[in-house]
Amino acid sequence: MKDTPIRVLFVCLGNICRSPMAEAVFRRMVEEAGLSDKIAVDSAGTGHWHLGEPPCPGTLRVLKKHGIRNVSHRARLVTPEDLRRADYVIAMDRENLMDLRSMDREGVLRGKLHLMMEFAGPGRPREVPDPYYEGNFDYVYELIEEAARGLLEYIRKEHNL
Repeated sequence: MKDTPIRVLFVCLGNICRSPMAEAVFRRMVEEAGLSDKIAVDSAGTGHWHLGEPPCPGTLRVLKKHGIRNVSHRARLVTPEDLRRADYVIAMDRENLMDLRSMDREGVLRGKLHLMMEFAGPGRPREVPDPYYEGNFDYVYELIEEAARGLLEYIRKEHNL
């Protein structure tokens, strides 16, 4: 096992809905598994529209409903350094995936870039829909929670945790 934590970065467009939700849900799962010293969790966005803003009210509402409070996140852009440092870069949808690939001028994402829903069960959608306009935050939480469980299981197997 390496000395530095395994780094997981969740990415969506504005970094105010899906990726901070995934960050908060996954962080809680990591804490509950007693792996906070082994897995570091973060999120960022590919778009600049909401930089510095907290998660949107719908995200905060659904997190609070599920017992996740005191989210201190502020939206930020994903950086080339994030891509280099992360062990897992988890995109919420195909558009984010393509944006991340276009940022990867050094080829550092090979083998570590995934769609979030790759880790969910069969028969689930391939992407996490953006609730910003639809308002379907509860559904998005359900998808993220299922995929986060699968991701944690995958990481535990890959790293013998």
